[in-house]
Amino acid sequence: MDKQQENNIQIELPENIADGIYSNLAIIAHSSSEFVVDFVSLMPGTPKAKVKSRIVMNPENAKRLMFALIDNIKKYETQEGEIQLQHDGFNPPIVGPMGEA
Repeated sequence: MDKQQENNIQIELPENIADGIYSNLAIIAHSSSEFVVDFVSLMPGTPKAKVKSRIVMNPENAKRLMFALIDNIKKYETQEGEIQLQHDGFNPPIVGPMGEA
């Protein structure tokens, strides 16, 4: 088996996941062995927010995700222009002990 065949992975995207989940806030915590990313939907004027999805990964895969996001943002900005960050003073509440998963 050549190397290219070894790297082919078939990924199935179930219909119930294909639509995705909207999130406008991510909360990240970590321990020595894992990173936890909670994706939250925070609605204006609502005192409560719900975690819509939680992803747990080891530190190596978290770093790979970081590099993939950096690469994709650079590609996006090359095509669409720089993403402007809004500085509206929004500071989401910190939930739980940050830095510890």
